[in-house]
Amino acid sequence: MKILHGFFAFFIMTTIGFSQSKPKESFIIENGVSEQLAQFRKKQISDVQYQLSFKIPNQKSESINSNLVLNATLSDLSQPLQLDFKEKTENIKAVQANGKNIAIVHENGHVVIASSALILGKNTISISFIAGNLSLNRNDDFLYTLLVPDRASTLFPCFDQPDLKATYKLSLSVPKDWSVLAGADVKEKLEKGDFTTYTFGESDKMSTYLFSFVAGKFKSVTQKPGLEMTMLYRENNEEKIKVSTDTIFNLHQQSLDFLEKYTNYKFPFQKLDFASIPVFQYGGMEHVGAIQYRESTLFLDNSATDSEKLNRAKLIAHETSHMWFGDLVTMKWFDDVWMKEVFANFMADKIMNPIFPKVNHNLQFFTAHYASAYAEDRSLGTHPIRQHLANLKDAGSLYGAMIYNKAPIMMRQLEASMGKDAFQKGIQKYIQKYANDNADWNNLVEILDAETPLDMKKWSEVWVNKFGRAIFSDKIEYDTKNRIKKFEIVQKAEDKSNNVWSQIFQVGLVYKDNVKVLTANIKDKSLILKEAIGLEKPLSIVYNYNGFGYGVFLLDGNNLNLISNLKDEVARASSYSNLYENTLIGNISPQKAFDCFFKGIQTEENELVLRIVSNNLNTIYWRFLTEKQQNKAQKQLEDILYSRLQVNLSANIKKTLFGLFSSIAYSDSAKAKLYQIWNKEIVIPNLKLNEDDYTNMAMNLAIFKHEKADEILEKTRTTISNPDKKKRFEFLLPSLSKEESVRNTFMESLKDDANREKESWVSVGLANVNHPLRQESAQKYIRFSLDLVEEIQRTGDIFFPKDWLDNTVGRYSSKFAFDEVQRFLKENPNFSPILKRKLFMATDLLYKAQNIKKETE
Repeated sequence: MKILHGFFAFFIMTTIGFSQSKPKESFIIENGVSEQLAQFRKKQISDVQYQLSFKIPNQKSESINSNLVLNATLSDLSQPLQLDFKEKTENIKAVQANGKNIAIVHENGHVVIASSALILGKNTISISFIAGNLSLNRNDDFLYTLLVPDRASTLFPCFDQPDLKATYKLSLSVPKDWSVLAGADVKEKLEKGDFTTYTFGESDKMSTYLFSFVAGKFKSVTQKPGLEMTMLYRENNEEKIKVSTDTIFNLHQQSLDFLEKYTNYKFPFQKLDFASIPVFQYGGMEHVGAIQYRESTLFLDNSATDSEKLNRAKLIAHETSHMWFGDLVTMKWFDDVWMKEVFANFMADKIMNPIFPKVNHNLQFFTAHYASAYAEDRSLGTHPIRQHLANLKDAGSLYGAMIYNKAPIMMRQLEASMGKDAFQKGIQKYIQKYANDNADWNNLVEILDAETPLDMKKWSEVWVNKFGRAIFSDKIEYDTKNRIKKFEIVQKAEDKSNNVWSQIFQVGLVYKDNVKVLTANIKDKSLILKEAIGLEKPLSIVYNYNGFGYGVFLLDGNNLNLISNLKDEVARASSYSNLYENTLIGNISPQKAFDCFFKGIQTEENELVLRIVSNNLNTIYWRFLTEKQQNKAQKQLEDILYSRLQVNLSANIKKTLFGLFSSIAYSDSAKAKLYQIWNKEIVIPNLKLNEDDYTNMAMNLAIFKHEKADEILEKTRTTISNPDKKKRFEFLLPSLSKEESVRNTFMESLKDDANREKESWVSVGLANVNHPLRQESAQKYIRFSLDLVEEIQRTGDIFFPKDWLDNTVGRYSSKFAFDEVQRFLKENPNFSPILKRKLFMATDLLYKAQNIKKETE
């Protein structure tokens, strides 16, 4: 069913050639870009070139006067030409078609050019307009475009769909002390008064969502580790700049080298430059020739842990991989947006192997993807990796853990089933065939199918087109000598459907002196593990021993203490994860799980595994323990964690343990210790802390109601050396206030979208207000937050609606919060299905908490 948000009927005489005409017809102008419109325009339009000029003033409050010259070849004049421009009509100043002034017709976000003003063949459309601000991310002394997935049309009139690739000729007039970066090199620089005009060369072909520019007060550095690259940045910490700069460039080059070899296709674009932006909404964005990154992820100092260094390297590898997967070969329609993200993540994981040879990359893959994938896939809001998209205006809803995390798990299973060589050969053919073009999942399946006996269509039907995960159980029989007589593994879909996930994983049979590892290749609802027949009865069985399998696996609740004794670090990580998932579905009590994780933080010495243990313990502590259980556990945690910080452990382990200690240090004794560390009265050996760590400590101390909270916050504010970070902290101060009325004012201020511009700041502020220790006073804003979410989706970037929900109602476990959600849904029966999914994802632990409480009562 197609929902029309408005229409405009055109009654026109269409002239073809010189004499042919068609009778009057009615055309519906829809809001957004429907699949039907996109398909028609793909046939109608070709050879697109945008010539764009933007005059950027000194003050961000002033309008940006702009001009577009659009060149395109048209092959069909049966309908008027629709350019997408989701701005106010008054922002359009003049329109010309083929050198003639025409009336401005702007309806439902489209500039409409009547067929009578067009010709078959080459056409030129000129539009004078004021650029839209929604996706310009204007700050006092810099701005940057972020146009994914359908935001190009909020900036300038265009054909905002991924399969109408175009080249761009850009001109930027900016204040003379500003720097610029875009998808092509600067060809001309002209200074005039207080402004400088930069004219760029013609870009490579790209989709509209990949067009970008950055302008502002940035510093610049150019290096040539192989390919010459330039970076714009605002970081002012000399240690971070010195420690990080060479590494940032080298990581880009190492990623390029790997990808050229793996794909057998040279780097496909004119250049690879990048900008480091302090308030950037995401980790990074793969704009052609001008990648954008969040600055805090790129610039690390000597206190950085191995995980932080690995995350930076993966981010760079991810965005560089997009040059081939997404930029060179682009999805036809945004229902396949997951393809570019799965390959970027999948390739990034591969790129890490030679860069970090000492890292267990199977463990790294597991820790990077599984928890996030499970968090959404077990919720009521889960959906398939590939989703249908009727209109591009809803494309932002497709993003999430299903495409960033479950899809790489799926792709790794596919590679294991096909074999690495066959898989790589198929990918090389895919890149070669669809370079500078568009492809969908079916196109890739067709190529891979030729490289493997695996029935790709059948295999992908469940993994790609269905949602959910398997719940595994077993049927084991022993003979009189305690040897295995029968070993059957059974899978059932968590959602009670008949779905079967064909997958490969290991099963570890744990004995006193060794572990016998078997491979399970389950292709149906059950599997007889023949290799196990005749083996002695093990002390314990560890399913998903190598972390390859996807689902909830049987867990021996009587042998949980054996987890910390497993020598294989992936087996420990997988077991701890499986323990957490079994707790959420009611197979293990929260107290029993907490006790196991509590033991883990006392013994675990692998940083990646410890992060799983620490995160799961923290969640169970705040979400699922009763107040009585919390009071007992808090003192134990405080003592054990502080004690472990004093012993000789690696800096990475200490940083992780300190993060957990800082998050639960709300007792008087713990607050005193945390304050002494913050005030540098106590120095813990080998615990490396930087300015950001001290800022976070100050925030925690304020939330924990330390008696000197005001003094702590003010001292922190005055000592932050980076001006961008100081602005962030000042924005957050009301959310940290001990005065409920000040926090209330902060929440009320978020009604104004101008106060939500820095979305990452808003998310932290919401988390501060809705911290478990403050929820009694904050819960009155649950309904407020729910009522605003549709507005959040309209004005925010793609991840913000989910972040908003995560940090408001998603922070709660109480019956009150649950009832508020139910009341909201009942009173809003027409609530957006897309946002409803996001709400169910964000409140999964809230729902789980109600079930767990019922089971423990």
